[in-house]
Amino acid sequence: MEDILIVDGYNVISAWPELIALKNTSYAHARDKLLQILSDYRGFTGIEIVVVFDAHLVKGGIQRGETLAGIQVIFSGEGETADMIIEKLVDQLPGEMAIAVATSDWAEQRLVMQRGAMRLSARDLLRKVTHAKQNSQKYFINKKNDKAALDLRLAENVRKTLEKWRRGK
Repeated sequence: MEDILIVDGYNVISAWPELIALKNTSYAHARDKLLQILSDYRGFTGIEIVVVFDAHLVKGGIQRGETLAGIQVIFSGEGETADMIIEKLVDQLPGEMAIAVATSDWAEQRLVMQRGAMRLSARDLLRKVTHAKQNSQKYFINKKNDKAALDLRLAENVRKTLEKWRRGK
């Protein structure tokens, strides 16, 4: 399992059906939804996540980064692609870290693998996110059922005493 996940933001947006529909209306909404989904995934898994978005065509744009919902978000500057930033990140991160890069760009996948990172296609990432969400839901359903079964595990005299306290007697 990876320690850090680097995501090519617009590449993933262009590959996930839910986000494709959103981007056709608003790229900002699609970005926000991707970050929400990845924030939930981070919560389920504890993985550090960096999402990189292309802004290389923005005239006079400078690279900027911010942290949103526990996820580091980077927008490339003018003349700098998300791929270039992703490659720099992979090169700069400590070698003992397990790094995964999520992109369906085959050329980028090959480059990051040569630099020691694992690759995930956008579809693979969607599967992992969906699986983590399902596991999380199962966990919380089981926890809820555990609470309901507490009275079944109590001795009869303890259960009766607690019931009296609950009723204020």
